[in-house]
Amino acid sequence: MTSPLVTQEELDRRTIRRSDFVSCNQAFIDCRTPGSDQKENYAMVGPGVTQSSSQVVNLREPHGYNIGAAAMPHGITNNLHLHFTAEVFLCFRGEYLLRWGAEGEEGELTLREGDIASVPTWIFRGFTNTGPDDGWLFTCLGHDETGGIIWGPTVLREAEGHGLYLTSDNQLVDTVAGEQLPDSEELVRPMDPADIASLVDYSADDMRRYVATRDDLEWCDRAFLCGVVPGGRAELALVIGFGMTENRRQEPRIYHPHGHNIAWLRADPGEGLLTHRHSETQVLMVKEGEWEVRLNHHDEVTVRLGPWDMLSVPAGAWRSMRNVSDSPATMAVVNGGDGRVRLEWADEVVKAAADAGLARDHNGYLAPAHLVPASAPR
Repeated sequence: MTSPLVTQEELDRRTIRRSDFVSCNQAFIDCRTPGSDQKENYAMVGPGVTQSSSQVVNLREPHGYNIGAAAMPHGITNNLHLHFTAEVFLCFRGEYLLRWGAEGEEGELTLREGDIASVPTWIFRGFTNTGPDDGWLFTCLGHDETGGIIWGPTVLREAEGHGLYLTSDNQLVDTVAGEQLPDSEELVRPMDPADIASLVDYSADDMRRYVATRDDLEWCDRAFLCGVVPGGRAELALVIGFGMTENRRQEPRIYHPHGHNIAWLRADPGEGLLTHRHSETQVLMVKEGEWEVRLNHHDEVTVRLGPWDMLSVPAGAWRSMRNVSDSPATMAVVNGGDGRVRLEWADEVVKAAADAGLARDHNGYLAPAHLVPASAPR
């Protein structure tokens, strides 16, 4: 694997501070619908899924997924819509009521701080802020090209009453602002009732299997080779996909392919992950505490990340991360791909782990060092 040498300038470019987030209040067709007109939409990583040319995207570089966010006052709703690729909600603050079905009638679940929900593709979904005004819901959409959105029939009809239309190439037309309405065949029309009737129904129990609450998390303190080395004792809780775990018994709550995997990482003060690299894209999203991230094996460059800051780590780059807070710190880790993310550890980490009696077998999982042949991977 070739490792890029990341410069400080490149590290700064890939660091997205909470203060860098830029909202767009006209990102989607329901932006004037009463009860939905106070939404703030954000796009941080990836090509983006907005329907507005004015949406700011912090880092447009393709990652194999798109990361954004929705923020809205109490009682405001994001209307019913359908996605072709996986849509994951990460509730970082507040409380949201998730509902689904063409009219929102099939079921509902409440998402609270720390919950992650993966909504199945090809079903209508929407959500309402039922918590405080500063609720914050990050989103992760599968793949670079998501195909856009199919809106619920009622949403499209209400939008027309406010002068907004959607073209077949996923662009908003604002007749109130004087934009010319294209020919009718170029406009998106409400989904046919027969097509809606063919969609799969999900009960509340069905949907619950796609949610990982804080109580559902199974934390593992031996998920990584560096877990027996001081400074490398981070814990991992899998949510979507097997991701980076090196513990053969650790399993994710959500299995189905997304084009990415998501896990929670937490560490006590002074602990984290020691120097390693892998070939997938990676975005670190800090939930709590302060983390120091170092890139490159030599000629290191460093950044400190606080709550809600993000870092896009280049594929193949050497990296390490450490909790520099006075209390436990947590981050969400998003990696590209549907398969396992196979880590390569720096030589000094491999040696320190072996001295402590731990190695990895030929399947990439942790095992007693004295039982593993010398030809096993680093």
